[in-house]
Amino acid sequence: MFGPFERTVAGRYLRARKGERFVSIIAIFSLIGIALGVATLIVVTSVMSGFQTEMVSRFLGVNGHVTIEAYAGQKIEKYEELTKQIVMLPSVTSALSLLDGQVLLSTETNTSRGGLVRGISQADLRALRRISDNIVGGNLDDFKGDNALAIGIGFAQAYRIEVGQLVTLISPQGAATAFGTIPRVRAYKVVAVFDSGLHDYNTSVVFMPLPAAQIYFQKPNGVTQIEIRMDDPNHADRLAASLPPLLTGRSVLVRDWRHANDVILSVLQVQKDTMFIVLGMIVLVAAFNVVSSLIMLVKDKRADIAVLRTIGASSGAVQRIFMMCGAFVGIAGTLLGTIIGVLVCRNIVEIQRVIERITGGQVFDASVFMLSTLPNTIDWGDVARVVILGFALSILATIYPSWRAARTDPVEALRHE
Repeated sequence: MFGPFERTVAGRYLRARKGERFVSIIAIFSLIGIALGVATLIVVTSVMSGFQTEMVSRFLGVNGHVTIEAYAGQKIEKYEELTKQIVMLPSVTSALSLLDGQVLLSTETNTSRGGLVRGISQADLRALRRISDNIVGGNLDDFKGDNALAIGIGFAQAYRIEVGQLVTLISPQGAATAFGTIPRVRAYKVVAVFDSGLHDYNTSVVFMPLPAAQIYFQKPNGVTQIEIRMDDPNHADRLAASLPPLLTGRSVLVRDWRHANDVILSVLQVQKDTMFIVLGMIVLVAAFNVVSSLIMLVKDKRADIAVLRTIGASSGAVQRIFMMCGAFVGIAGTLLGTIIGVLVCRNIVEIQRVIERITGGQVFDASVFMLSTLPNTIDWGDVARVVILGFALSILATIYPSWRAARTDPVEALRHE
């Protein structure tokens, strides 16, 4: 498409001589603008993708990939047999039986807050690696009997609860008497403190041995849900579709992790797409700089264009020459911005630490963003999108100025020379 003649002339125009420095400087600033826009877009989209990936990883660390839930007020009976059948399915790594219940958590200092009690066996809690691998106080060996609790570090720090202290559970679903319903109230001993990596989970979820939870919530020999984990969570929808034959005769709801967390996943995706569009405007503005610099180059080279046309160059050849000039600036800026963006993403944790040392503050508040450091992962799919956007805008920016150059009348251009 671009012959040796066009490449030679375009290369000559890109090397400014004395008296042509102004146009060259504008082209350099256009290249820098595109590079900065592309780099910013890559860094932001990669951080957003890393944040989304980390959030999903932490959600899946404490929640199942597929969940079988009993309807409100009901329970799943003969769950041991059902769990054994589920574990035998292909791609299933584990199936945990849980009994959930909403309670009011009251401490020895007479402070209280709402919380979720999760009844689980000691073996299943050890299999929950996000919890068992992050015990910051106490020991799971004591997680047994009918008087044990494992609480999150957020709850422990907020109310100054230590291992060995008591936490009182108050459930509104109590015994019915002639004077009304009397809430169930019982104190349990804290035997372990965990850090799940999720702020809300750390502050409002407590674990209780399953037999004790069955007694407290009056659901003997039953659970409220079964959490299933797989080799690849992306295939959770297939597993959910294969479960109904095992659930015949049971009144339960089957959900995969995407449906369980659809709100936050949708919000994260909308934020990521919005940031891509907004920051893509930076690249668009830089592309307009390419247009202006190329128009100035065409105006400065009117006499040269006339000479080229006179010696036999076609209008198409002239158009290709100036398209190459503008495309070089845009494509070179895109490639430079890609390199800068990838390098920043690779070293973003160190950059964050430097900024925090200089400012004395925190880039991320863990209580708000649930992350203490910026994710340093790179989503190459997003990088490819940014590069394609940079290339496309760079090519489009050259069309109008090169078309105007091709329409230059040699006679009119040489008349004033």
